[in-house]
Amino acid sequence: MVDRRGRTSSAATERRASGGTHMDRVYFLNFWLILQYETHKIQKEGRGNFYPFVFNDIMGLGEGDANGVNTHDIKLALEGHVKEGYKFNPVCPLSHGDPGYNSSPSPGDRVHVLVCVYSANASEVRSSVLEKMKEIREAASELGIPQLAVLTHIDEACGETEKSLRNVYESKYLKKKMSDFSSKLGIPMNCILPVKNYSHEISSDEDVNTLILNALKLMIDFGDDFINKP
Repeated sequence: MVDRRGRTSSAATERRASGGTHMDRVYFLNFWLILQYETHKIQKEGRGNFYPFVFNDIMGLGEGDANGVNTHDIKLALEGHVKEGYKFNPVCPLSHGDPGYNSSPSPGDRVHVLVCVYSANASEVRSSVLEKMKEIREAASELGIPQLAVLTHIDEACGETEKSLRNVYESKYLKKKMSDFSSKLGIPMNCILPVKNYSHEISSDEDVNTLILNALKLMIDFGDDFINKP
């Protein structure tokens, strides 16, 4: 799932009164090992000039209480209580008074979009992990935080998309993968975004970029809607 800062997608947004400039935070919950809470920015042309949004990665979920990020830490991150560089400990969640705890989060520390990242060629998500994801989604919903999912590695999972990414919405395999995930987790089909990861490529690819930018645009739109709520 995800976080964002500026005018875009998953976990905290900062709005500056002067000129109406936004800073959105997008929060990503991944299914791979990330040991600490990190913020990522995208640089524009010109040194020190960045786009008005940020992404935050978090350790993925695992089976049982001793594997993967503790759901308590994710809930704290949604509210902006997790400091940059905090190291996740599955068996010892963050608490008030710890060095990594932010007791006074600003609007820009909070999450504005939650994004779940999962692989199209991964096996079925275990029921225990799904229950954790539902718990996190419920917490985000209570805070009014919009939620999306990103389906990665679509070229590796399906022969049609391996031949051409333009077949992505014609693939029966990917459609079923997205439909199953939607029914189990409750995320609408139009909020599950297929993308291809850059892996062996050494130059930019228009079709790869199109899918990534489509996903990013929806994250930004959701983030703006969240920020501009009455």
